[in-house]
Amino acid sequence: MRIQLLRNFIALTLLFITSISSATPSASSAVADPVSAKPFVFSAIPDQDEANLQERFDKVAVYLQDQLGIEVRYIPVKSYAAAVTAFRNNQVQLAWFGGLSGVQARRLVPGSQAIAQGTEDPFFTSYIIAHSSAGLEPSDNFPAGIAGKTFTFGSKGSTSGRLMPEYFISENLRDTPDKLFSKVGYSGDHSRTIALVQSGAYQVGAVNYKVWDKALAAGKIDSDKVKVIWRTPSYPDYQWTVRGDVNDSWGPDFQARLTAALLAMDDPDLLASFPRSGFIAADNDLYQPILDTAISVGIIDPGK
Repeated sequence: MRIQLLRNFIALTLLFITSISSATPSASSAVADPVSAKPFVFSAIPDQDEANLQERFDKVAVYLQDQLGIEVRYIPVKSYAAAVTAFRNNQVQLAWFGGLSGVQARRLVPGSQAIAQGTEDPFFTSYIIAHSSAGLEPSDNFPAGIAGKTFTFGSKGSTSGRLMPEYFISENLRDTPDKLFSKVGYSGDHSRTIALVQSGAYQVGAVNYKVWDKALAAGKIDSDKVKVIWRTPSYPDYQWTVRGDVNDSWGPDFQARLTAALLAMDDPDLLASFPRSGFIAADNDLYQPILDTAISVGIIDPGK
């Protein structure tokens, strides 16, 4: 009797195991499809304070996740150089770069592409701003009176906060900033540049016009203490750049779908956080002037 009961128990156990096995995928098929399981990660240059960036790009992550049907994550970085490094090391596959950082990143990752830019980005500009103590007034002509003052750029890797202002300064005053100014600083981002000049810590500075205009509209600028004295000629700036190997991980049409999603971004609240009025197609050739300028001022070595 006991033997029969044992046999029945073994038979039921085998039947249970067989039914579970038939309902459960094999070890090879139980592994999730890498296209759907692997998160897509992006970052952005830290051109403003971290709280603004987190709010802006968390919204972008939600939007892209809905559009692409995969997990999308935004990760912040501490510097422009860190954004380029993360892109090079494939820690992020997409980045919102400035003109210079985008050129630097694409040179490090062959096959990467600029795929979208803000509607305003082909005609970007920088402001030269001055503290009231500098005694400088707004002008359509380059403010030669900035020579001898203390001057702060933004990040060393910034297009609007360093590269293009440095180019126009050198072109107009025929010398390098370290020789033209009594002191040269690098604030790290545009918000800090405004704060430093407004406080009088530096007499003059260079800033992204979008960041200035947004801060002015928000009442964060005291016009009695700091004002715009000159606006640079326009140049191409920010863009979304994607690694050239994303289709290998997320499917043969992934880059095309990503590009379409970025170009279709039209939510007013989301666009206002950039701020941009929309996004348009971009390509690497549009940023050749930035590369040429970076080479001319010695920021990029043409041989590397």
